[in-house]
Amino acid sequence: MPELPPDQPLAAWDRQSSRRLLTAVDAAAARIGLLAGQALADAQAICPDLLLHPADPAADAAALEALALWARRWTPLAAADPPDGLLLDITGCAHLFGGEAALLEEACARLRAAGIAARGAVAGQPGSAAALARARRDNPVIRSGQEAQMVAPLPIGPALRLEGSLQAALSRLGLRRLDDLLRQPRAPLQRRFGLGFMQALDAATGRRSLPLTPAVPPPDLRVTLSLLEPVLTRTGIEAVLERLLAALCARLHGAGLGARRLGLTAWRGDGTLQALAIGTGLPTREPAHLLRLFAEPLGSLRPELGFERMALEAWAADPLSMGRQAGLRLGEGGSAAAAESLAQLLDRLGQRLRLRRPGPQPSHWPERMQRALPAQAAIPPRPPGWGAVPAPVLLLREPFLLDLPADLPPELPLHLPWRGGLQAVVARQGPMRREPEWWRAPPDTPPRDYHRVELASGERLWLCRAGGRWLLHGHLP
Repeated sequence: MPELPPDQPLAAWDRQSSRRLLTAVDAAAARIGLLAGQALADAQAICPDLLLHPADPAADAAALEALALWARRWTPLAAADPPDGLLLDITGCAHLFGGEAALLEEACARLRAAGIAARGAVAGQPGSAAALARARRDNPVIRSGQEAQMVAPLPIGPALRLEGSLQAALSRLGLRRLDDLLRQPRAPLQRRFGLGFMQALDAATGRRSLPLTPAVPPPDLRVTLSLLEPVLTRTGIEAVLERLLAALCARLHGAGLGARRLGLTAWRGDGTLQALAIGTGLPTREPAHLLRLFAEPLGSLRPELGFERMALEAWAADPLSMGRQAGLRLGEGGSAAAAESLAQLLDRLGQRLRLRRPGPQPSHWPERMQRALPAQAAIPPRPPGWGAVPAPVLLLREPFLLDLPADLPPELPLHLPWRGGLQAVVARQGPMRREPEWWRAPPDTPPRDYHRVELASGERLWLCRAGGRWLLHGHLP
């Protein structure tokens, strides 16, 4: 994403039923009164130049899980607390970092250094720590057993992560802080607001312990073999590679994965190293097939005085059912064995040729509407709205500048310079404007107005006008 001015308000939005609501706002947007849960139309009325980005809950969840793995530097028991929190069990770990307060300060400082606003708390129960972190800004550290006393003055909304409507209903009843709730009989509260509400209250006060599901790091898919004697010959290298493949495929089997890309690194006696890689179109953990794929690349290794250590690593791996190899679908009459044989053949061809097939990806900018997929990969479903506008059968990697005077009016010329001469334009359709993707493109990227043009020669072209220039971007059928 391009660098944005720090004072430029930014918000994410999502559609909920028939309404479009803000789901998150940055500090600049919050300063002018914008809030998560606010109607998008109201937010734009308050701030017409508000930058908006569609919410992506799946990407947010993946990023939070990645942060939980990163937080394992302080404890092996680090878990994501959706939608925007982390829970760390630092029992027996805090003294390694100078104590609980020092560990908390270090964690918040590292997050802030990465551009992530953060605050935290330490308590004897995870629900209490989460409530304190959401409702206070001073990073409190409280002793075990004091949870109910310390969370009592907290405002109900942030402490229990309540929706705005529920928080407003409680406020109308005069219930604004947790101690207001704690003074009420439990049975009427549960009847009025539900079991989930009471469980959240009990977790915040320490009466109920939240389950902690630690983030699990990806499996170690690297095997190394140190050799007693340097390996000098092709036969010796293949023998070592067989052992490495057997060990790696066993790990892949245990993890329920199949390798998609493998790298082999070999260290020579003089301290230098050599490396090579292979790839597969479909996940596999069959040692014999992978060894065949290495056959040709192994010829590029130069042992000289011999290799003293070799390592094999799966750089990319995908899920693969236990005891099953991935295969291609050959149609209703194709057998699994034939599909697997075809997949292996394409893998071997892929070591010499770069076999790819195009697939759609969510973008309206022509250069990014497609991506290269492995030859055997299934075509992913089309994103919503993808392909609604016909695109050229041949798209140029970059638009080609046409030799036209810069002072031409914005209308499409009646004649175009083409193949060494001027060609008359006999039919045209357009313009159709495409705005640049502001979150990817440089700020000065101009919009493009696309035209479908037919020349007197019968050729059909896809032209665009951008920044006062005419460009050719593709050939139409």
